Amino acid sequence: MFLPRHAQTRYLGLLVACWLAVFFLTRSTLLLTHLPEAAVGVFDLLRIVALGTAYDLAFLLYAALPLAFYLALCPERLWRSRGHRVFLVVLTGLSLFAMFFVAAAEWLFWDEFGVRFNFIAVDYLIYSKEVVDNILESYPIVPLLALLALLAGIATLALRRPLMAALTAPSLPHAARLRGLGLLLLAAALNLAVIGQDFPRPRGGNIYQAELAGNGPFQFFAAFRNNEIDYRQFYATLPDSETAALLRAEVAEPNARFLGNDPLDIRRAIANPGGELRRNIVLVTIESLSAKYLGSFGDTRGLTPHLDALRRESLFFNNFQATGTRTDRGLEAITLSIPPTPGRSIVKRIGRESGYASLGQQLVVKGYDSVFVYGGRGYFDNMSRFFAGNGYRIVDQSSVPDGEMQFRNAWGMSDEDLYAQALKLADQDHATGQPFFLHLMTTSNHRPYTYPDGRIDIPSGSGRAGAVKYTDYAIGRFLEQARARPWFADTVFIFVADHTAGSAGHEDLPVANYHIPLFIYAPGWIAPREVSTLTSQIDLAPTLLGLLNMDYVSTFFGRNVLLDENRPGRTVIGNYQHLGLFDGKDLAILSPRKAIRRHDDALGESREQTGTLAEPLIRRNIAYYEGASHAFRQGLLAWRPELLTKTGAPH
Repeated sequence: MFLPRHAQTRYLGLLVACWLAVFFLTRSTLLLTHLPEAAVGVFDLLRIVALGTAYDLAFLLYAALPLAFYLALCPERLWRSRGHRVFLVVLTGLSLFAMFFVAAAEWLFWDEFGVRFNFIAVDYLIYSKEVVDNILESYPIVPLLALLALLAGIATLALRRPLMAALTAPSLPHAARLRGLGLLLLAAALNLAVIGQDFPRPRGGNIYQAELAGNGPFQFFAAFRNNEIDYRQFYATLPDSETAALLRAEVAEPNARFLGNDPLDIRRAIANPGGELRRNIVLVTIESLSAKYLGSFGDTRGLTPHLDALRRESLFFNNFQATGTRTDRGLEAITLSIPPTPGRSIVKRIGRESGYASLGQQLVVKGYDSVFVYGGRGYFDNMSRFFAGNGYRIVDQSSVPDGEMQFRNAWGMSDEDLYAQALKLADQDHATGQPFFLHLMTTSNHRPYTYPDGRIDIPSGSGRAGAVKYTDYAIGRFLEQARARPWFADTVFIFVADHTAGSAGHEDLPVANYHIPLFIYAPGWIAPREVSTLTSQIDLAPTLLGLLNMDYVSTFFGRNVLLDENRPGRTVIGNYQHLGLFDGKDLAILSPRKAIRRHDDALGESREQTGTLAEPLIRRNIAYYEGASHAFRQGLLAWRPELLTKTGAPH
């Protein structure tokens, strides 16, 4: 191994070489265990290694700075002392442990999400209690840490000879140390200006290859820094007049009248025909329920007997898609009916997460008791602040007496306990004669996949299949209990997933992985049938209010799908960088640095091509996301009570 001649640079070089080796082994292991998905050729392999090494070095330029400062300023007398050498040996061992820990964390994160560290990892750091508890319940963490410590000790012993050679080498003069530190700082500054989170990694193509060419720690800190992305600065745009015309065409309906003077203002008065139906509403957002798990969609394991029966009794949307891959994105789409704008979801934009014309706020003004009922603690993902700031009361784990929770895991109370709280709230509102809107968010269908014993024939904690079957069991039990309540006949039940169980795929936005079920169940009122129109989560709120014949002022980007089922459907899907519009066949994708792509036959062969601004699907895509970004920044999503009287809508 080549190392510099002088002690300080030699020691620093040794640690940098170890980091590079660990990064190389991590990348190689991930590649070898996902060869079919990555589909690498010789050129692809060379590109992954080259770009990956560039990212590794980019991260190490930052990571080495604290140690470089210390080595540059360490007095010669201290450097030569025996105690200091012992300290540096211990520091080496701790560094090796940190390297192995990062490698193990990357492996576990990839196993869960199919990507290197990203926004999700940042959120996991912020909401550490739930995450730590989840890890402790999901993995043998103590033996794993002990193994990593053992490996770090063995590696330190193996490096004893080069380590001692570095510590006993001639010391570098202080002036030379300071010059070296200055050069390192200059390189880090240049690195900051040139290499970003998605550069020089390739955009498009095979997403596994792009992720393997990255560096997990680098992406973690880049995601932490870039939590909101200015649409107009980074994405393709159209002239405002064109965007406005396209967007208004997308959201226009026969019963809608636009109100604003701003051409990009889509606020409109919605006049639904018929007398207003003051039905109670129970909207259950189910954690990670992919459509593929339902027996009625082809799963042969018998995991969802209650949901399969419910499908036959409901208004069921069989071509329904989530907007994103995280709970906060699903809640954003269902509550605000807005496309997934780049960066953080609105739910988590602290300081700018409240005051919107949400579904709950629309119902509050109609006299409803709007309540967000969460199985966990509402501070997670900023849920409590978001819902409390947009018309809802909050009931979560922290507000439920311990005696009313029979089972809890890292994420919160079991689904049964959550439904028990919903029944209690519904009973209370019914007793006072107030209609209620209960928006529930479940937690059981999430790692560590634990639930009360004795409910189903799959042991708790054994995996996703058991969690799905328990989710189904709890829904069946909840509806059975609800049928005995006096308010049941006047209530509409909605069951929808927040997102699917897995978002990883060969592409930036694998369309098939956004497919989720939507049930609208109200026996005696809504006739059972299936809707095959391609439908998005952003369509749920306007479709529901349409079913209730409610007039309101809308800031929604979705539309009432039932108003014209022959109108071609479309869905908006995205992650924190890539923004897509899918028309049922082709997919348009907008990416940073104003990149435009199109996937033809997105559910089939999915042939990727570079797109142009002349293509209708690309232009529609820009209209949705540019319009949503403009509405957010200009306050056009805000709840404005004065609009109700000005437009003649009921106050």
